[in-house]
Amino acid sequence: MPCSGLLGFCQYETNKLVRIQSLRLGSMKWSLNGLILLFICIMMLWNRKYQEFDLVVSSVTTKVKGVAQTNLPGIGNVVWDVVDYSGHSLDKNSFFVITNIIVTKNQKQGKCPEVPRNGRLCRTDKDCEKGAWDQQSHGIQTGSCVKFDVLRKTCEISAWCPVETKTNPQRPALLAAAENFTVLIKNNIRFPAFNFIRRNILPNMNDAYLRSCHRGNDSLCPIFRLGDIVQEAGEKFSEMAVEGGVIGIQIKWDCNLDRLMQRCLPKYSFRRLDEKESNKTLYPGLNFRYAKYNTVNGVEERTLYKAFGIRFDVMVFGQAGKFSFIQLIIYIGSTLSYYALTTILIDMLIGTSCYSAEVGQNFSEKKVESVQDKQKCILSVSYVDENNIRLVKRSQKKSLQDIKPVSVQPRKEDIGHLRAVLSLVQPGHDAQPPLDHKPDPNSKSRHPVWCKCNCCTPSSVPQEELCCRQS
Repeated sequence: MPCSGLLGFCQYETNKLVRIQSLRLGSMKWSLNGLILLFICIMMLWNRKYQEFDLVVSSVTTKVKGVAQTNLPGIGNVVWDVVDYSGHSLDKNSFFVITNIIVTKNQKQGKCPEVPRNGRLCRTDKDCEKGAWDQQSHGIQTGSCVKFDVLRKTCEISAWCPVETKTNPQRPALLAAAENFTVLIKNNIRFPAFNFIRRNILPNMNDAYLRSCHRGNDSLCPIFRLGDIVQEAGEKFSEMAVEGGVIGIQIKWDCNLDRLMQRCLPKYSFRRLDEKESNKTLYPGLNFRYAKYNTVNGVEERTLYKAFGIRFDVMVFGQAGKFSFIQLIIYIGSTLSYYALTTILIDMLIGTSCYSAEVGQNFSEKKVESVQDKQKCILSVSYVDENNIRLVKRSQKKSLQDIKPVSVQPRKEDIGHLRAVLSLVQPGHDAQPPLDHKPDPNSKSRHPVWCKCNCCTPSSVPQEELCCRQS
């Protein structure tokens, strides 16, 4: 056993192949292999599977320009520049432009009636709780019920008075002219794995180019008209300007850093990010409030502005790829299994009606070899000094003399009885000798491997071994 275990390290096993001499099958095999190779090469070049990739790291700054004039109710003509309409948003990679506004002038700290919302009216002071407030309140209740107008009474509050009463924005939007404002987007990117730096303002873009470029005739122009951005997002600026919303500016970098095919340019796309459908019923658009303070006769006053507008979020994503021999080997290794499809398809074809049943059967017999599992063999062992036959199970570890017999039968000239016993001890055993069984003339000169006396010889009875006693 140790010798056979060591010999196992010096052996090699491989699959058995069947070669079919057929012009039709050979042509089909090479055609399918060619199509698979073409598919692998196209996918490798299209998806750049031969490259190592790195994700982009970026920073964004924006600069909005434009001037507009509006007529604010109660104030008059007002000129809006970038300081006025850019709002107070300091969000990263975004900018805000005011497009509509509600103004409440001359507010002072004092007491005034609350706005009657959601049917919140009062009849007496008992209906008003002193010090109470809620999320919809403009101030804190004083505990008094006062007149709001001729027909209605509400609880009095301590707040900036008069409180804001108008809630619906004006149509059309006051700052509809913001459609013609422009924004310069400066995007700096870096791919750390390749130590590659680039910006969306390319080296060939000088000051004269930036003053005259337009996205309509140059897709790489970094200056955008706000109306064009909203239009490419599939919206109308005049409608969106009334209540505001959120627009996403997407900058995609898909860079190829190989020397022969180096290309690294930005691609811009736009889409609306807030949900339009929900805007019809619940918290529509985008708005915030801010105030401008002044002092009149020693009393502090303020003008409250409720600003509606559009927020533009600049989102940068992308990757860069560069040739990598390791990635190429990995891709080739992962696609070699595709060639197994050729064998599967041709094997299926041979089994169909395209070939005769005789050809399919012949191919199946040549390719598939059936081997049955060997059961433990029952041997009939007899000794020279004994007239019995012992039925034992063959063992590779013990000699036949040392094996305990399954059954002991007397020797008879008629071996039919012995065959009957063998069929009971070993089900499925055929005790008949094979038709081509011929006695070996040299059988007496050979001794079984289990023999210890060199006198044991094979018997003429099938599966019987003649053995001497162990001394």
